[in-house]
Amino acid sequence: MGLGDKIENAAEKAGGKGKEAAGDVTGDDRLKAEGKADQAKGDLKQAGEKVKDAFKKD
Repeated sequence: MGLGDKIENAAEKAGGKGKEAAGDVTGDDRLKAEGKADQAKGDLKQAGEKVKDAFKKD
């Protein structure tokens, strides 16, 4: 996994946490759900990069 990809995925996950927190504070369920979705996307991308790295090592 490239450093740029790691940073990008971490930023997406952090942004999602921020959205979720903002949605929780304001009572905005839509924003809260969007934040959770962003976090999940970041996790999936990170997992995909790890799979690619595993194949590169062979």
